[in-house]
Amino acid sequence: MDVLKQLFELHFHSPAERVQPLQGQLSGSGRNIIRLANDKFSAIGILYNVREENAAFLEFSRHFRRHSLPVPEVYAEDLSQGAYLEEDLGDTTLFEFLSKNRTGDTISPKAIDAYREVVATLPRFQIEAARDLNYKVCYPRGSFDRQSIAWDLNYFKYYFLRLAGIPFNEQALEDDFSRLTKFLLSADRDYFMYRDFQSRNIMLRNGHPFFLDYQGGRKGALQYDVASLLYDAKADLPPKLRQQLLDYYLDKLAAFNDPSRDKFMQHYYAYVYIRIMQALGAYGFRGFYERKVHFLQSVPYALKNLRWLLHNVTVPIALPTLMGAFNSMLASEKLQSLASDADNLIVRIFSFSFHRGLPKDETGNGGGFIFDGRGLPNPGREDRFKLLTGKDGPVIDYLNQQESVHQFLASVMSLVDASVSNYQKRGFKNLMVSFGCTGGQHRSVYLAEQVTKRLGGRNGVEVVVHHRELERMASENQASEKAAR
Repeated sequence: MDVLKQLFELHFHSPAERVQPLQGQLSGSGRNIIRLANDKFSAIGILYNVREENAAFLEFSRHFRRHSLPVPEVYAEDLSQGAYLEEDLGDTTLFEFLSKNRTGDTISPKAIDAYREVVATLPRFQIEAARDLNYKVCYPRGSFDRQSIAWDLNYFKYYFLRLAGIPFNEQALEDDFSRLTKFLLSADRDYFMYRDFQSRNIMLRNGHPFFLDYQGGRKGALQYDVASLLYDAKADLPPKLRQQLLDYYLDKLAAFNDPSRDKFMQHYYAYVYIRIMQALGAYGFRGFYERKVHFLQSVPYALKNLRWLLHNVTVPIALPTLMGAFNSMLASEKLQSLASDADNLIVRIFSFSFHRGLPKDETGNGGGFIFDGRGLPNPGREDRFKLLTGKDGPVIDYLNQQESVHQFLASVMSLVDASVSNYQKRGFKNLMVSFGCTGGQHRSVYLAEQVTKRLGGRNGVEVVVHHRELERMASENQASEKAAR
């Protein structure tokens, strides 16, 4: 963190007065993303220990800006410490803008206009800026080649099909993978492939898109990126709109004279499939393997896309085992249970200590409610409560006797209830409600438990509670006991 503060002061000639950890759209990346600001300036700091990936992002950022593409300006860097400082593009991702401007499959004109501007800009990255790009800095591969495709297909096979319990003949599936790879590599691949061109990596500022997360870019086919955007699982674009946006992209692509529409479409849906498989591999790895269950919420949307493809699209090569696996996925009771769970609004309730920072949002939504319980009477000041928590009867009885606590909870529930109802109507899937106090042991725990009870019986709501400091203390005690043995 100190290195980012130093970079901020070096660039702006004034210190950062506020430091705010962010998760947002990069929650699955492993990078630490921090907003640093004072009354005049604001910037985003990145801490990440993969030097090659950082170098690729910095090189690409400067290159794209030379081509007048809307990407963040890099203010300062220290690659030796895995740190750099970039322009703050605000908090509104294309995904969030879409979510706020839709009711089911009805998407507002301004959200559609934002998507149109995004797809109109994509060919400038892929063709215009690709002509003099330094592909030597690409990481981990310089092109979307046979090895890159093998990594994605194996990711899907081992972390999704295996862990979801989908049966398949391994040799027959490998034969299909070989045919699919050969076909994918027969497309023209002399373009810049952004690699992760999806709605959470696009920010909207003053209504116009700015682009992030191209550090995994490499040389590849045009079809991959537009497929990534239009089949972005949780964005859940209606098929009719997907086709309209694809047609608009192809119209813009025609200005560059290559390739023809027919030539592009010959390979397009094969790239749609490989992108969906790559995404499912990621959901499986994060969800089934790492037990980060919220990643599995995207699976039903990916299956919805697969169902549409299987009913409406034919690829020009035979892939019988792979298509059989897709059909088995659609029939899987285990995966169907994810689909029913995905209809629920998940409310994550946290208790925490302000001394240890705010809880991190790992859903990609950017936060929720944070309530400060430090103005309430503090049981921790009395010896009889010091070894107890907000889950223990004596502490609960003490706080239940305080009028200020009831007033606080009434105000909290008024706000939370209204948001829960609104989120359910708009089809949102995640809400975060956090309660902080001094130590994260008494008041915040009590408040979190009370709100959990009050929301627990609501239809279509799944409540998940985390007492961060209590969980941390329990983990430390277990480690101490293990060491003592």
